[in-house]
Amino acid sequence: MMIWLSRIVRFGLPLFVSAIFLDSLRYKFTDAPETQEIFGRLDGWAASFGAAGLFDHSGLFSQYMIGSAELIASAMLLIGFVPALRRFQVAGSALGLAIMTGAISFHLFTPLGIDPNADGGGLFVAACLVWLSCVILLAIKRQDLLALGCGVFRAFIPTNR
Repeated sequence: MMIWLSRIVRFGLPLFVSAIFLDSLRYKFTDAPETQEIFGRLDGWAASFGAAGLFDHSGLFSQYMIGSAELIASAMLLIGFVPALRRFQVAGSALGLAIMTGAISFHLFTPLGIDPNADGGGLFVAACLVWLSCVILLAIKRQDLLALGCGVFRAFIPTNR
């Protein structure tokens, strides 16, 4: 039973996260009114402390930049199903965790709130579920995460032998 459940989690969570990310791209990349409302409200908030344009169409945290990061995370999660490329799934989970940590933080600590589009908080709940899924994936694949971290560390800080 546990092996069966483990397989469902190992395959289901990356598919769930990818599905949520890929579904959101139709809003972000088509400049949908819901996306304009969210990023417009965030840009207004950023402008209040002198960072106008941060969330604008050409800003550092624009809908296109966030959508591109979600697309990359989805690709990594799906590529990670190939056994030889399983570390991509860890990298995709880490990127997804970073994206969703930002999203949840902006929902909670800015005027955006948890229900910016009057959808009953569905967008916020999805962000929380994706965040939790990424945490679980990283916990399950902690050995791959450690190996990836060591590889990145060696790339930036070479050892002399």
